[in-house]
Amino acid sequence: MSKMAALALLTVRRAGWRLLREGVPVVKCSWGVAPRTLQSSAVLRRVYDEQKPPPSSQKHSAASEEQEEPEEPLHHSRYSYADQGGEQSEDYETEEQLQQRILTSALDFVPEHGWSSEAIAEGAKSLDLSAAAAGMFNNGGSELILHFVSQCNTRLTDLLEEEHKLVQLGQAEKKKTEQFLRDAVETRLRMLIPYIETWPQALSILLLPQNIPQGLNLLTSMVDDMWHYAGDQSTDINWYTRRVMLAGIYNTTELVMVQDTSPDFEDTWRFLENRVTDAMTLGHSAKQVKSTGEALVQGLMGAAVTLKNMTGLNQRR
Repeated sequence: MSKMAALALLTVRRAGWRLLREGVPVVKCSWGVAPRTLQSSAVLRRVYDEQKPPPSSQKHSAASEEQEEPEEPLHHSRYSYADQGGEQSEDYETEEQLQQRILTSALDFVPEHGWSSEAIAEGAKSLDLSAAAAGMFNNGGSELILHFVSQCNTRLTDLLEEEHKLVQLGQAEKKKTEQFLRDAVETRLRMLIPYIETWPQALSILLLPQNIPQGLNLLTSMVDDMWHYAGDQSTDINWYTRRVMLAGIYNTTELVMVQDTSPDFEDTWRFLENRVTDAMTLGHSAKQVKSTGEALVQGLMGAAVTLKNMTGLNQRR
């Protein structure tokens, strides 16, 4: 028994080793993705996997496998698409680009679902993606709002740049600084109108501690662009005071706007005009600079309380 078993075992081992030396394919297990792969990448693969058609057959012959082109690894950072004719497109899309597309599409569903993961899921489905794509965003509502604010700022900058070029070409008259700033702020605020019913919720989310740094960065970048195209060339303390002052005007006018029930927000634009006029008549003494900064901080704190009362949001959201 023992001699026969040993002989059989030796025969099997030699046969296996001979197969390896002759080049017979051997299936190996490999880890294509490191354990530290980001959660968003895992969700992204799941989204694309769910979009793939089922294979026509579970078994393939060795000959057909040699003829088939290898598939692109799932953990690749760029993805290709097939058009309606089934042909492979040469365009590739990064994970970040896909996220931007989903967030932009999700804006259409904000009036119904608010600034939430539900809106993002609906946006993904409208692009023929799985609703699981919402899992790519750890802070769904916040990321959607910040995407919208950034998008609006870009649109405003493009408009100001276009206006600036027309003035340089002599095809438009240069506005006075007061009128230019008023029009710029109004143009930017009018971008909120399609979402005005849900904007108090957005402001409340932006005032959460984790969102304040990025929100302030977008705000300061926006007012800096406004002053730049207004022709501001100051390099002293006025550079700071003008931007702090304009940020305060924008924030307070925004808060008035979400509570305004007048036709076409007439009360809001009247309030804005008065604030800009007052600001342009201010001096720039150290005391006034300090009071301007304090007013902005107090305005933000007051806005947080007001918006919390308006929306009834849980600040731990």
